[in-house]
Amino acid sequence: MVQIFEVIVRGRMSEDLADALDGFAVTAVPGGLTSIVGPVVDQPRLLGLLGAFDDLHIEVISVNPVRGAAKAPRRG
Repeated sequence: MVQIFEVIVRGRMSEDLADALDGFAVTAVPGGLTSIVGPVVDQPRLLGLLGAFDDLHIEVISVNPVRGAAKAPRRG
């Protein structure tokens, strides 16, 4: 099952970095923070995203599932 997550990070994303986050909506929010919202198919994908932020020295403020936004896979 795909879960939608919102990751809040400190600072503003460069346009190049925002473009690299394909499938995620990147939005500047008040207080010098950035909201990154998108689908995460499994825990390794989420950990990979958070690890990439750590490698780039981007401070993660919070990671939250978006309620009511889970998508179950379609069955034929």
